[in-house]
Order: sequence, then structure tokens, then C-alpha cells
Amino acid sequence: MHAFDVLGDPVRRRILELLAEGERTSGAITSAVREEFGISQPAVSQHLRVLRESGFTAVRADGARRLYTVRPARLREVDRWLEQFRRFWDQRLDALGTELARGPRRAGGSGQDQGRAGQENEETDT
Repeated sequence: MHAFDVLGDPVRRRILELLAEGERTSGAITSAVREEFGISQPAVSQHLRVLRESGFTAVRADGARRLYTVRPARLREVDRWLEQFRRFWDQRLDALGTELARGPRRAGGSGQDQGRAGQENEETDT
């Protein structure tokens, strides 16, 4: 399954967001996802299976509990694919950084000049 097919589902993205905070039990994941999305425990289990089989998560047994973690390799694949598009937002972020470094600029002169122009418009309107 292609990475974006897996990540295209909001439930699976949410599970990965939860796991980005740290290892979680399947029960904790199921509780959070059921509360947010209103889906059944078997449906959550199916999403966990897709994430595991597609390489986004790993699971380990701890007694009767199953602990899930993020496997970063597949996310690095996604990051590499996104690299070809990064220039679109990097240029804009660079431009924003330049504007922020310049500081605030006043358009059309000083604040006093703008105030006077506003008064003149009020006078002509009456």
C-alpha cells in the first residue's frame, strides 16, 4: 500500500499523532479514537493493523498488553517525496523572514498624516 493511501485516512493520521507523543497501548489508542471518531473497537483494530502492516507502526507485547510505537522509516519516505515540493513553501518562508527582519513599515507616510487625511474625508462627507 502506498504511504499516502495509508495517511489519507483521518483515523490513521490521528493514531500516528497520538503515537508521536510516545508509545501507547492498543487500549489507550482505541479509547481516544473511539471518543473522537465514534467508531467501533474492531474498526480501530483494523486501522492499527493497516498501520502495522504498512510499516508506519511497530507493536510489542508486554504481558497481555500490546504497545504501539511509530516506525520512522516510512515517514522518512514521505518526507523524501515531499522534498520536491519544499521549494514552494521554503521561498515563501524566506520572504516572510526577510519582511519580519525589516520590521513594521508605515504605508503612505506617518500616522499623523493618515489621521489628517481621515479628518479631511470626514469634513467633505458632511
